[in-house]
Amino acid sequence: MHAYEYINNLIPPLKLSDKTGMALSWMEEIRTDVLPVVDKGIFLGLIKEERIFEANNPDSLIADIEPDNPDCWVFSDKHIYDVLRVSSEQNSNIVAVLDRELNYMGIVTMEDSISAFADSLSIQSQGSVLILSLSMTDYSLSEIARIIESENTKVLSSFLTTDPLDDNKIKVTLKLDKPELRHIKATLERFGYKIIDHYQEESGVGSEEERIGNLLRFLDI
Repeated sequence: MHAYEYINNLIPPLKLSDKTGMALSWMEEIRTDVLPVVDKGIFLGLIKEERIFEANNPDSLIADIEPDNPDCWVFSDKHIYDVLRVSSEQNSNIVAVLDRELNYMGIVTMEDSISAFADSLSIQSQGSVLILSLSMTDYSLSEIARIIESENTKVLSSFLTTDPLDDNKIKVTLKLDKPELRHIKATLERFGYKIIDHYQEESGVGSEEERIGNLLRFLDI
């Protein structure tokens, strides 16, 4: 799940000597509105389509436009989760990948990152998603898993987020291997757990759009 494993080789970097007209042609060809800018192997940032339109001169050079998002990158050995984090922080659909000597290696797209992250969280597996609300001091995944396993169900993956309505609480999102939640919900509630939402899936995910939708529900976005 390292960033370098998901580099998209179809997205070329722009050089400072490239013309903006060529950059627009590349963007149209690969259906993107942003490309990385690299000078002698060093990542400088991102050039967005709108910035090129503002220049309004297809013969002007990329060097004449100040690139955005110079910090939109991760080291190649970082987890794909770090790619998603940087993408969110930088509000960018692509993230550059650099080696430990800060040499540019390529680009990872948000779409590829989400797909990889969904795979790691068993999002496409048949089953269900359960969301609990509890205080951090009461959180014990082993205890929650023990209760769920008592109902002959396994926890495939879990995810923690802070509760936006209460800083003292967290939301625990669980992917389970069984679609039926009635008995599991009753057992968890008997042990004092508060269930705030759930999603039941009767069949496997059949498309990329559904995979992404399931991931966003899993992350409660």
